[in-house]
This record gives sequence, C-alpha cells and structure tokens, in this order.
Amino acid sequence: MGVTYAALRLSHFGRDDIESLDADALVDTGANNIVPQSVVDQLHLAPIGQRNVQLADGRRASFPCVGPLLVESMGRRCITDALVMGDQVLLGTIALQAMDMVVHPASHRLLPNPESPDIQSSRA
Repeated sequence: MGVTYAALRLSHFGRDDIESLDADALVDTGANNIVPQSVVDQLHLAPIGQRNVQLADGRRASFPCVGPLLVESMGRRCITDALVMGDQVLLGTIALQAMDMVVHPASHRLLPNPESPDIQSSRA
C-alpha cells in the first residue's frame, strides 16, 4: 500500500482579505480533514468546537475543530471544517467526497472521479 499526496489551495471561506496558502496534503480516505495550528493561524480560521476522535492507534482524544475552510484542487472545491492537530495537512474523506475525487489504487494519485471528469457531482 502506498501513500498519496495532493497539492491543495486552502483559504478562509468568505474572507478575501486573508491570503490563501498552498499545501502538499497527505490524502487519507478514512480520516477527518486535519490542519496544523500554523494553518489555523495563517488563515484566521474560526473555532467551531471540540470533536472526539479515535486515533489510528485506538486511543480516543478531543481536538479543536475550525472552519470555514475552502479546499481547492484540480479545479474542484469544497467548504469544510478541519481538526487541529499535528504538523501535516490531511485531506480526509468528507472533502474527497464533496469534491468528487478518488485515489487511483495503482498509481496512488488523487484524481477527479472518472465517472464525472469535467464537473464535480454528488448524490442527493
């Protein structure tokens, strides 16, 4: 199994006065969106509350949640929240689904959904 990274542009949604930033994000199809405190500080993201999560090693912990975070990649975008932890941006399942993107299993690349390559789509 390989590791997938994706180039993202992150912004504080609704705040054009705050400069966006580019991030090389780890992609995890089974996790929450995560940003380090440095991203929160740069984008002036607002606290939303705390969220209890189960970590990969099975422990449970509570982390701050912030937003509104605008995530953009390959012409697709979504507005989401993110947990504040660690030192690596992590693109998680909620943003992946909202942007209608998939991880190609053989090449470990993030791609627009091949069933809707020209425009992101969703189920309703």
